[in-house]
Amino acid sequence: MSDEKNPFNILGSDKVPQPGGSAIKEESTSGDLNERIKKIIGSSSIVLFMKGNPEIPQCGFSANVIGILNAMNVTYNTFDILSDMDIRQGLKEYSNWPTFPQLYVKGQLVGGNDIIMEMYEGGELESVLK
Repeated sequence: MSDEKNPFNILGSDKVPQPGGSAIKEESTSGDLNERIKKIIGSSSIVLFMKGNPEIPQCGFSANVIGILNAMNVTYNTFDILSDMDIRQGLKEYSNWPTFPQLYVKGQLVGGNDIIMEMYEGGELESVLK
């Protein structure tokens, strides 16, 4: 039985969302940290800074947001903040948002897991992502 509020199907539903995310890596890790962050954010209209990657999320919150994005059938890029401590810390300051995951749409921070869940459940997320 599928649960609309459980897009990651963590309870074992047989309807598994198809991944729409691509993990990205920086071509160069030199240069100004804010410019590096801007370049990652600009790599796609939807970018998720997360722990892990779409195939193997490294925390439940990241897994949940991946599940929501996949359930909404959108294409997005992800960046594994565990792979680069400079980006991990720098993004907290850049966004003034202390936790991960962080979802950016068209260059603007939308929020983390709690906000994404509220927007998804309230039907607002679809209009933000389109």
